[in-house]
Amino acid sequence: MPVVESLICKESDGKLSFGNYILGTKSKVEDFAHEGDVYKVKTFKEITKLERNSAFVYESVPGSAVMEFETTPNLTTFNIYGFGDTQITIGLEEDTEYEVYVDDVSIGGMKTNLSGKLIFSVELSENGSKVLIKKR
Repeated sequence: MPVVESLICKESDGKLSFGNYILGTKSKVEDFAHEGDVYKVKTFKEITKLERNSAFVYESVPGSAVMEFETTPNLTTFNIYGFGDTQITIGLEEDTEYEVYVDDVSIGGMKTNLSGKLIFSVELSENGSKVLIKKR
């Protein structure tokens, strides 16, 4: 059952891992420094949320554990673990089209709204899923 015990950490390859979907009470870590940015994570069984420099980055309902999270201007990738049908919201470039892949299968092209949020759902398990979001 993958979770991030410290709630957020930097992996040896420089990617971030965060979230703990088995916590019964809300927990958070603020002021986590990583590559010149400051992150804040809030997580427990009902929600996991990540902010960078006070701006929205990621949210899942219910909570999740995200491993090897990496985002560039054209690509966002991560592995996600949790339970059941999970809604994921990612903060990206506003009014832009992306192709979303879950476990190497396209779930379709999607367009962000005017605030840059991309919303999709995945069926999660403790085995996890690999998510790739590619700018079109």
